[in-house]
Amino acid sequence: MEHSLRPGDLTLVTGGSGFLGSAVVRALRARGLAVRALVRPTSPPDNLADLGCEVVTGDLTDAASLRRAVSGVRWLFHVAADYRLWARDPSEILRANVEGTRTLAREALAAGVERMVYTSSVAALRVAGATAPVDETAALAPSEAIGAYKRSKTLAERAIEDMIRRDGLPAVIVSPTTPIGPRDIRPTPTGRILLDAARGRIPAFVDTGLNFVHVDDVAEGHLLAFERGRVGERYILGGENLALRDLLGEVAGLAGRRKPTLRLPRAPLFPLAFGAEAVARFTGREPLLTLDGLRMSRYRMFFTSAKAERELGYRSRPYQEGVRDALDWFRGAGYLA
Repeated sequence: MEHSLRPGDLTLVTGGSGFLGSAVVRALRARGLAVRALVRPTSPPDNLADLGCEVVTGDLTDAASLRRAVSGVRWLFHVAADYRLWARDPSEILRANVEGTRTLAREALAAGVERMVYTSSVAALRVAGATAPVDETAALAPSEAIGAYKRSKTLAERAIEDMIRRDGLPAVIVSPTTPIGPRDIRPTPTGRILLDAARGRIPAFVDTGLNFVHVDDVAEGHLLAFERGRVGERYILGGENLALRDLLGEVAGLAGRRKPTLRLPRAPLFPLAFGAEAVARFTGREPLLTLDGLRMSRYRMFFTSAKAERELGYRSRPYQEGVRDALDWFRGAGYLA
């Protein structure tokens, strides 16, 4: 059964000022929907400027703000998440992503929200031991997850699945891979890699791989999941599987830098990551090199979007367009000299 996003329908997007959230807001506004964007008081508002949406402040850890946000809402896109691979207090990530998601879903049910798209992540899928790109059937157990972020997204996804079964939560789950593109205002951990590579600060690489996708394609995938997705199903929204070396080479070429050619073994990097995290505990700034990041880099995080392509009509553009759009935006926003 298809659902229609009709002009004027009040739609809540959590994390609406963020990298992916603002792309979802733009896609919904392009369809003429009335959008309410939930943003944290500390979030930069720039991504929502001139979009004509209602902006309300709140936080996933503040139940009262979530209750106000869902009031009168017909549709819900829950995009907000604490997306950090390191935190001084990892419990903050779990509290926002797991308890916040559970609270929001309860408030949505109580408010009579008719349909929800929950933004999970491929972080909740198992890549260890995979010999081919991973699909939606490779669910990860929370005990297998590396680090607080992966564990939080796995636990949150299980919470949504439980509420679908037990409480009739009308939710469809989408699992983005690694979005890149314009308006990465914070920036995200991946955006920081693109920036540092463009600045010539990444002369070497570890042998790993990821699936990169344009953020606007992921946003469009959210709308397709709303319209055509089946309640309780999970859909990977990805792009191209790519070695990290090739991504860094593409960035270097566009930025006029020398492509990195030095491949680093992982073992000697662990003491450096340990030191970087020790410094971060004093400064509060997320380190570029983390222990969990190194542990995850052992695996090629390659995925397939075949199910979303088949059932939703999802499509993605070449990853090079995402890199180019990201660098153009960073340059225009003053992140790159």
